[in-house]
Amino acid sequence: MMMFNDYYGLTGRPFQLTPDPTFYFESLTHRKALSYLSYGLAQGEGFVVITGEVGAGKSTLVAHLMATIDPARLTAAQIVTSKLDGEELVHVVAQAFGLIVDGHDKASALGAIEAFLHDEARSGRRCLLVVDESQNLGIDALEELRMLSNFQLGAHPLLQTLLLGQPEFRDTIQDHPQLEQLRQRVIAAHHLEAMELGEVQPYIEHRLKVVGWTGNPKFDQRVFTELFEASGGVPRRINQICNRLMLLGSVEQRSRIDGAMLSQVLEELELDGTMQLKRPTPKAEPVAVAPIAEAVPAVPAPLPVDVVAMAQLQALLAERDAQIAELQQAVIELANEREAMPAMPAQPDGGALAAIEAKLSGIETKMLEQERTIRHTLTMLIEWIEADDASRAAA
Repeated sequence: MMMFNDYYGLTGRPFQLTPDPTFYFESLTHRKALSYLSYGLAQGEGFVVITGEVGAGKSTLVAHLMATIDPARLTAAQIVTSKLDGEELVHVVAQAFGLIVDGHDKASALGAIEAFLHDEARSGRRCLLVVDESQNLGIDALEELRMLSNFQLGAHPLLQTLLLGQPEFRDTIQDHPQLEQLRQRVIAAHHLEAMELGEVQPYIEHRLKVVGWTGNPKFDQRVFTELFEASGGVPRRINQICNRLMLLGSVEQRSRIDGAMLSQVLEELELDGTMQLKRPTPKAEPVAVAPIAEAVPAVPAPLPVDVVAMAQLQALLAERDAQIAELQQAVIELANEREAMPAMPAQPDGGALAAIEAKLSGIETKMLEQERTIRHTLTMLIEWIEADDASRAAA
């Protein structure tokens, strides 16, 4: 437990480095990523790719998303990859879903995974595999993930995969000649950028308020600008610097964090090699900081998402989930009907089969129409966000 928590009367660690959905902060880039993620998960198939610099908040974003998912409708497993080959990856995926594989060969692991996915689908649950640090995977391992996406029940895909990786993984996905088939199955992708200058103050205050901060310590306005320059707007770097600032403040019994304290912390971080910093340039020092601070609202807050568009999108996604469940049930009924045919003494009821197949066709048509509507709504939402971004940049 850090000593500054008690000194400042906080209930927890506001700048912990481990991902925690409680501290999720919706910056502009995270808002866009969440829109793409929501759309991708609504499709229930293929791959969703999220990339970003180390510490950009990929894991926290996914933790926030997973906290909102109903486990009765979605079974999720997460793996953090190292240098795995294709066969090792298959066994790691099996373990992530809690499967005990008889034997150590790949065929046994694949069989166990397929049986598990079928059981989950028959119980009305979709399956999601989250792969963190995907840049560590070799081409053969990525191909194994693509092969896992081939598992189906009727025409219904059984596994969807979310790939998280550093910027070089985006280049691998886009450019490697052996990954063309995987590229064709990527249904949504987003690259997390660093936070903007105006988001640093609300980000810091948000994390402090989560653990009961009521204004002690207070931060000088110039600290936010210089902290942004030193961290490059990367959330994890901001957390590291703020941890040291709060610790220094408690040691020196300060109720105000100022620029001199920040300079001291940055020097210490550089000396001990804890992190690489983008130090504020000396040229910026003589420039009056007050006008910059006045140009930025004292407590800027991210502009809200278009409530009407988001509500419409959420309603469409909910309706689509219901249609997927209805289609699953129809597929199961049709499969059971066909399995029962050999045992029937007379000719099968062609009318019943035709009715089920007509029902399937009708549902599929509705789903296609729904998908077009969802795509249109999501496009409008993203265009609104990007237009909002451009307006803020112009301001």
